[in-house]
Amino acid sequence: MIETFVIKAVLAGAFFGMVLNLAGLLTWVERKQSAVMQDRVGANRAWIVLPKWLAPLNLLLRPLNVLGLFHSLADAAKMFLKEDFMPEGADKKLHTLAPAISVVFALLAFCAIPFGDTLKLGDKLINLQVADLNAGVLFIFAMLSLGVYGVILAGFSSNNNYAYLGGMRAASQMLSYEITMGLAIMGVVLSYGTLSLQEITRAQGGYFFGWIPAYGIFVQPLAFFLFMTAALAETKRVPFDLPEGESEIVGYFVEYSGMKFGMFFLTDLVETVLVACLMTTFFLGGWQVPYLQADGFHFPWGASVPLAHGWVITLGVLSFMTKVAVFNWLFMAIRWTLPRFRYDQLMHLGWKILFPASLANTAITSLVVVAWGGK
Repeated sequence: MIETFVIKAVLAGAFFGMVLNLAGLLTWVERKQSAVMQDRVGANRAWIVLPKWLAPLNLLLRPLNVLGLFHSLADAAKMFLKEDFMPEGADKKLHTLAPAISVVFALLAFCAIPFGDTLKLGDKLINLQVADLNAGVLFIFAMLSLGVYGVILAGFSSNNNYAYLGGMRAASQMLSYEITMGLAIMGVVLSYGTLSLQEITRAQGGYFFGWIPAYGIFVQPLAFFLFMTAALAETKRVPFDLPEGESEIVGYFVEYSGMKFGMFFLTDLVETVLVACLMTTFFLGGWQVPYLQADGFHFPWGASVPLAHGWVITLGVLSFMTKVAVFNWLFMAIRWTLPRFRYDQLMHLGWKILFPASLANTAITSLVVVAWGGK
């Protein structure tokens, strides 16, 4: 029992460490990717220069300084050192609790996401998943739903009418698009016949016509676009950033500063990584590598390349990380390409376009599953 707990603790530490570091790195990616798209140099003023007696090491640091990689560290230092301001009349407990609720429940959702297949160490089998839940889909949506309370409490506890209205606006947006997210994923659940994310990933290991991977994007193409759109709205980022448009709109965390503001900012980036992980798991086969089986590669034309178990697991984890990175790049490209919706356009898209389309997709999938008599 103790040994199992230690293994799970190590897995959780490694996975959450990777998520938090990736979320921090996205602050740099956002700056540099937007700079590349806009033909700019981008942020590159946060330099680390060592003393003269360590001057040779400055040559090694120069490429990192030029790229602006230390801006993420500068941001973190600034957040910790800035004044923790709280407006007069605010509810101190709820004002402090709100950002913690947002970031904690966003991180807890990662527990059900598998980032690799079962690892064999001697006579032990280690499932590369923090919590192997047979209803992992329900757990993730429960965590996302609870995260809404952080947004509502932030607006409610600030003793500011604008923050309160921003919190209501954010909550209505997140609750509206959660419905489309759930219905879109129901198509995937019906197709693969399970609520376990690990089993959904394994079910995508088959092939159409012997060579096309049975990934969710091919099985449920409409659900792919519906879920991605709704999930982007859940992250509250452009073009769905009405709850927190920094310079134009008064948002729910207008009365936050210091690391409390930093926690809300971190939550947005953590949710972006979470959406990328969910898109990878549901629609791109998760840790699956095309034509890679437990003993190595087996190609459709008959060739095979045997691999040791360790290499198979490593390639699976790298496959998962690569797909997540691609989705993060896509989300950043969308963020710096599309303009913000008006609020009436946001609600029209959610309730009159995405919601009916997700209902139709679920109904058609149900009919097809019943008619074919299988998963």
